[in-house]
Amino acid sequence: MRTVTGPTDRVVIVGAGLAGLSCALHLAAAGREVTVVEREPVPGGRAGRLSVGGFDFDTGPTVLTMPELIAEPLAAVGEKLADWLDLTPIDPAYRAYYPDGSTLDVRSDTTRMAAEIARVCGPREADGYLRFVDFTRQLWQLERNHFIDRNLDSPFDLLNLNLLRLLGMGAFRRLQPKINDYFRDPRTQRIFSFQAMYAGLAPHDALAVYAVIAYLDSVVGVYYPKGGMHAVPRALAGAAEKHGVTFRYDTTVERVITQHGRATGVRTAGGEFIAADTVVLNPDLPIAYRDLLPERRSRRLRFSPSCVVLHIGSTQAYSKIAHHNIHFGTGWKRTFDEVINQGLLMSDPSLLVTNPTHTDPAAAPPGKQTYYVLAPAPNLESGPMNWRGGLAQRYADELLRTLEQRGYVGFRDGVEVERIITPADWADEGMAAGTPFAAAHTFSQTGPFRPANLHPELPNVVFTGSGTQPGVGVPMVLISGKLAASRITGG
Repeated sequence: MRTVTGPTDRVVIVGAGLAGLSCALHLAAAGREVTVVEREPVPGGRAGRLSVGGFDFDTGPTVLTMPELIAEPLAAVGEKLADWLDLTPIDPAYRAYYPDGSTLDVRSDTTRMAAEIARVCGPREADGYLRFVDFTRQLWQLERNHFIDRNLDSPFDLLNLNLLRLLGMGAFRRLQPKINDYFRDPRTQRIFSFQAMYAGLAPHDALAVYAVIAYLDSVVGVYYPKGGMHAVPRALAGAAEKHGVTFRYDTTVERVITQHGRATGVRTAGGEFIAADTVVLNPDLPIAYRDLLPERRSRRLRFSPSCVVLHIGSTQAYSKIAHHNIHFGTGWKRTFDEVINQGLLMSDPSLLVTNPTHTDPAAAPPGKQTYYVLAPAPNLESGPMNWRGGLAQRYADELLRTLEQRGYVGFRDGVEVERIITPADWADEGMAAGTPFAAAHTFSQTGPFRPANLHPELPNVVFTGSGTQPGVGVPMVLISGKLAASRITGG
């Protein structure tokens, strides 16, 4: 494994996102002197918090799986997860709504889930689900231990017996045909393959290795941290500070300063120079290259779709919904084609509606509700749209009408607070192509082919976050922080 050369005693981490915080804890455990410089007044990066009129909203991810990956950096400094976070299992993890009016509750208990699938889709489908669980469990174990949770420097690092095992399992086939090996009903096919969108691809184009996302979402279980997802970075930052990490909030890094082919530190927007033996960059990787580092020719990346998010504070409550709700439109392959290939908004949208107050009433004033509505949308490269004009409000109104048509009676009338986040807003926050989901996980942008976490020319500049290995999603960026730290410590 390639590692940072030269001294590594003083490390500056730019950005207090989940990956930067994970990296900081692992480095603190290894005895490094760590300073985290963050432009915002709080930690979190994309996992931020918005408070308006007594309503609290998570601005980034809302689905938490694999809490043991939060426990890992905490354990590195001798801390216990339970002392820092209060986690509630979400049951059901999702409630899926289909165009024919049927619903399916996704539960992490495989016995109960098999019974639910048998109830909705029949016993043959339930048998397929149990076989799918066995497949994805083995897939995750092989991928995590041998491909995800390690630094990869070249494709040759993949050449081991476990690669042959993955090949034998059909992991490098397309995802949708592999899903269809286990499921015949379009409803189960959708609920166990829609997660490909997280990887930036349609299920018909993604590799079957990404079935592990459905495994983490639907089998391992989904949790809600008391105080919302933003409680996770607050906990990691609190533990890091306790163990000697220095945080510089409200401080924007303007440039990585280099001399004789090495980084010597960073310069802030206020003109201050912070010296470092090693610099770790947590901003979106293409933006870090563009704005913080010496100019160099970089490869052209294909980016994931983006999304439009509505943060709604409401007087309306709906007793039949769950914490996380997925509403599928009638289109399926067409929907992915519109968003990813044609650069169009969905003609018949599939939506994620999260209702945090279902689990945590404190997220809203007494008797009121918070909603997070996510609609996949083209990124700014595949679908350049004038989001700064009236499009944002028009599309938000269209999404509200769609929700009312799908059972959220009187939803518009209950709106007290509305905030609309579009691809243009993601771009303003420093995300390439206006997407919070980074580079798509095409074959040429996966594993050792994904942008490296060690700068090719500056031997003491390291990257972390969703734009580098292993990729997108809360579990992956937490692992990314550990991988970045190991580049520095050699561990």
